[in-house]
Amino acid sequence: MKSQTLIGALLLAVAVPAMAQQQPVPLFNTLPNPPPAASPQPLSDQGATPPAPIPAQPAVAPPAPAGHVFCGQTVTARAADPRSVPDRYRQLVGIFSDAAWNAQLCAALVVETVSDDGTATITYAFGPLDTGNKTLGGVLHGTGIVKDGTLLFQNSDGSQYAFQPFYSDLSGKWTTPQGQTYEAIFKRSF
Repeated sequence: MKSQTLIGALLLAVAVPAMAQQQPVPLFNTLPNPPPAASPQPLSDQGATPPAPIPAQPAVAPPAPAGHVFCGQTVTARAADPRSVPDRYRQLVGIFSDAAWNAQLCAALVVETVSDDGTATITYAFGPLDTGNKTLGGVLHGTGIVKDGTLLFQNSDGSQYAFQPFYSDLSGKWTTPQGQTYEAIFKRSF
């Protein structure tokens, strides 16, 4: 069992950087049987570096959203006011961070909104757990689906993600294409 865990960790250390380097990375297609009204949008990969500065806007334009840094990645997504989301989805909407899938990889999730049909607009950030780690990271944008109280989405490489409310936080589960499973608690940040 220990050798399988060690082999799995070594495979993950090699696989995660390779996944992060794919350009573009369409991530987060919905999992089984999305409602007919849901139209999943593939995520775009902003890569490991923050986006280029936004040029100055006219005085009448609203300011750009303030960025948060999660796992070494700048994230500008915002969560909707929970009062604007159907009651059954309110616990899922928010900014969740401080999660570690393993000793090398951290992650954060912004559930921006969830519509009446369960389609969620999400942003997922990942990167190295510490500054000395060579694991690449990225920020991915897309959609997921809420089914039976669980937010589900899938990566273009076949990785599957599931998030359920856990008190005020989210309990996350990541299953790799090779069948390895990782769990983490994503703390409500904002």
